[in-house]
Amino acid sequence: MDTNETTAIAEAGPNAVHLVVLTGMSGGGKTVALRALEDLEFYCVDNLPASLLPRLVNAVLEDRGGRRMMRIAVGVDARNREHDIEIMPSVLSELAEAGVQVHLLFLDCRDEVLIKRYSETRRRHPLAMRNVSLADAIAAERRLLRPLMGIAEKVIDSSQLNVHQLRRLVATDYARATEGLTVMFQSFAFKRGLPLDADFVFDARCLPNPHWQPKLRPLSGKDAPVREFLEADPLVAEYVDDTVRWLEAWLPRFEADDRSYVTISIGCTGGRHRSVYLVERLAEHFRARHQGVLTFHRELE
Repeated sequence: MDTNETTAIAEAGPNAVHLVVLTGMSGGGKTVALRALEDLEFYCVDNLPASLLPRLVNAVLEDRGGRRMMRIAVGVDARNREHDIEIMPSVLSELAEAGVQVHLLFLDCRDEVLIKRYSETRRRHPLAMRNVSLADAIAAERRLLRPLMGIAEKVIDSSQLNVHQLRRLVATDYARATEGLTVMFQSFAFKRGLPLDADFVFDARCLPNPHWQPKLRPLSGKDAPVREFLEADPLVAEYVDDTVRWLEAWLPRFEADDRSYVTISIGCTGGRHRSVYLVERLAEHFRARHQGVLTFHRELE
């Protein structure tokens, strides 16, 4: 099923309407996934009744404002009425027959991990009632959602993923539904190895290192004192300017070659200061030029 996902998005025409329906186990990461799609400029709605899906699609289409490709994401879980879960397959089928590119994503998670997550957050499971244990509520939800899991285009097991890894995984998969090129800027530490998914790697170890400043060592490149330290050195500004010029020259060539996703990795020794700062600076610059610009800090997650 995973291989069909990228093919379905890649083969959709330029006027495609993409509808991603997020469902799965409560506590499995649906909210995180929905926010990842929101970062990709999907129109996101949580806990929408299945019967209202066609009306939502039509309303968004009427308000598309001249944009060619529309992207909608809807969250569906056990909070929806059982009837909504039952009619969801037929509603999605009707939308697909109408030309909507429908993608059903199911977020799964092992029961013992869900129990641990609920114990840590002290949240109440949506199916938990008086005299019903958490384990029984999880089992009931799994039975309720089994039909949707069976027809899902993609199933993600979030048991061993933290929120940042899940967000990045969802963003990577569904960036192909965005219009134009999506760019992921990620920071990393050379001492922990190169990222396996990098398209381009930039080395920032030649820049002044905030690590050697005792007051800056506990901070990261997102913090103002670290930014001020780096921006005080002309070498850093020169590095940023040169990198921007190179990317501005070559990213359009990748976009013209029908690439939908490019990962730019920037590394320093520890992956906390220089590389993080550069990723944030570059992402800020390119967000004015691309719809999908994402950031990921491997050593901070």
